Amino acid sequence: MCGRTLWHLPIGPDENKHCPPEIADHTLAAVFHRAGYDTMYTCKQGNTYPAANKRFDVRREANKRGSTHDSGSGWHGDQLLDYLDSRAETNDQDPFLIFFGFSHPHDARNGKPKLLAKYGAVNHQDKKSLPPANNQQPALPASYLPRHPFDTTHSDVRDEVDVSGVWNNRDERTIRNEIGREFACSENIDVEIGRVLDKLQAMGQLENTVVIYTSDHGIAIGRHGLMGKQNLYEHTWRVPFIAKGPGIAQGARAKGNVYLLDILATLCDLAGVATPATNEGLSMKLVLEGKQDTVRDVQYGCYCGGAKPGIRCVRKGDWKLIKYDGGDESNRETQLFNLAENPEELLEEHQLAEIERSAGSMPLPQQKNLCSDPRYSNKLSELEALLLSEMRRLDDPYRLWSQPQ
Repeated sequence: MCGRTLWHLPIGPDENKHCPPEIADHTLAAVFHRAGYDTMYTCKQGNTYPAANKRFDVRREANKRGSTHDSGSGWHGDQLLDYLDSRAETNDQDPFLIFFGFSHPHDARNGKPKLLAKYGAVNHQDKKSLPPANNQQPALPASYLPRHPFDTTHSDVRDEVDVSGVWNNRDERTIRNEIGREFACSENIDVEIGRVLDKLQAMGQLENTVVIYTSDHGIAIGRHGLMGKQNLYEHTWRVPFIAKGPGIAQGARAKGNVYLLDILATLCDLAGVATPATNEGLSMKLVLEGKQDTVRDVQYGCYCGGAKPGIRCVRKGDWKLIKYDGGDESNRETQLFNLAENPEELLEEHQLAEIERSAGSMPLPQQKNLCSDPRYSNKLSELEALLLSEMRRLDDPYRLWSQPQ
């Protein structure tokens, strides 16, 4: 919304030091409103930055995680279609900026019956039993584990212990059913996006509209024995990013190395709108046009919602370092991965025979955490130094146990 880096947001511990007091006036809707755009927002309640949400001309918020059209994602689709209908009825020719968000696939993942049946899943409600097995359910992910090997600094968070239909269970039936529910909810989002794209096509606006599909985070659902978003493995740290529109290369893929904070600069660049001086993101316009592959070489990640300092990671090229620090000696861990050789970030635990049978794959010997392998000590030191450099550059207020305080 505001193009600010993590520790420069208006909710940070040093916000008075690192964030301009008038930042809400330089958020996405405010910037485009001043440029003459009509702005509309629909999403779940409590999503993103409330002061930024208030800058939209039209706001329609509700938590809709039910299993019917009106109680699920269909409600959000209806709000947007109603808005487009009103523009058509009044022949509104102003350019528009729309934030089209959903309540799903956030839990509870109560899918619609027809889509649940497609994926062999049920909206499981009974905490005392397991969901039924069904061969149509998605397979277990390659990085599945029945439990994570150590405390990730926030292992008791609601997302790990109280997701409806899962709770503390990590057995095959529960995880496959929950992934089926996720797929059902995600496909229903595809249906709603399709309705909107069809409407834009009928209005003669589709070919002149930039459409970006993304998410605020990924999710574990059984990968590495985790359930929620409170980790920095690739399945959760990375997000989808799909774009179409005038000048955007069709059918192309790029590494990107982008952050969500780059969206403000990118949309301004694509629309010819001045980027606010408060913006810290980078425009990915050249990546979208197929003229370059990335916008940065190094990426920094942070999870700080549990014990402090929490989790940090840094990635450069094929290499990624993750560090966990729960504030005492019993909760300190380091992981080093070569993502080219180990894209699923498999651990030693994935090489146990029973895990191989469940996940249906046999990891290679080098597909594990490499931090204790002396052959990679130089790479470990390099990434440790790089992580500290990024933490300093981005004004991270914390330091890990292995870093100078």
